[in-house]
Amino acid sequence: MRTVVSRLIHSRSSISGFHKVSASTNGRFLSTDSNKVDETFKVAEANNSDSNSNKVDEPFKVEEAETVDVLPPPTEKLLVLGGNGFVGSHICREALDRGLTVASLSRSGRSSLHDSWVNNVIWHKGDLLASDSWNEALNGVTSVISCVGGFGSNSYMYKINGTANINAIRAASEKGVKKFVYISAADFGLANYLLQGYYEGKRAAETELLTKFPYGGMILRPGFIYGTRSVGKLKIPLGVVGTPLEMVLQHTKPLNKLPLVGPLFTPPVNVTAVAKVAVRAATDPVFPPGIIDVYGIQRYSQQKSR
Repeated sequence: MRTVVSRLIHSRSSISGFHKVSASTNGRFLSTDSNKVDETFKVAEANNSDSNSNKVDEPFKVEEAETVDVLPPPTEKLLVLGGNGFVGSHICREALDRGLTVASLSRSGRSSLHDSWVNNVIWHKGDLLASDSWNEALNGVTSVISCVGGFGSNSYMYKINGTANINAIRAASEKGVKKFVYISAADFGLANYLLQGYYEGKRAAETELLTKFPYGGMILRPGFIYGTRSVGKLKIPLGVVGTPLEMVLQHTKPLNKLPLVGPLFTPPVNVTAVAKVAVRAATDPVFPPGIIDVYGIQRYSQQKSR
């Protein structure tokens, strides 16, 4: 019995002595109050793991950053067919202003204009009626705008306005081009019969486009397109006639429904408006596919681009 009591006294004095010891970690002293034994052991345990907890709180550090090859964001490349013509040159300039990579394909190649923007276009020379001469121009192209057209005999007009554009539409579809915009022409009633090959060619190209590009094909049907046309060193201000006509005829839309002569009241449209809408149609992901008449061209040209 005496031995047991002696051991209990010895044990108690050891615990008491433990409490009286000033244990410190990182300069912090533990409590020596015997009534706070639990808190003392908790603090001691926490202090013993201070070094680990500090490491957890520190931000993760990478000794050497891993090199990852990240592809740059895709760049839209626009190919303008007939980019050195009256409408085509305005489209090229509008597209460059929008920050696009612009290429042009035509039978004569580089534009004869001496404006500074000409140097920023990739010029290709080729004939749409001979695929071997121009097929490479579609490499890397995301959208196409065709301004190809011409006048002459009925067979020639059908070939230039129809066959040439059909060839381009099919080739672009095979290359995976996303959008194709075709500058067609408004109906002019009796004029359609006088220029039969011209309009039959246009409508054949339109049909092919809506077949090959049901979700990314846009057809612009302007009437008379006015603006400053350059012929060599001569500049012809077509706006002198076109501007007042547009102001008057845009308010006579009901007359456009008259049989035979109604289409003659179709208002002219500025070449800048045509270019603006064509580029927007080729690049805006939410631009609706289908046919845009002259009134639609006027409306879209007045809206802000996305």
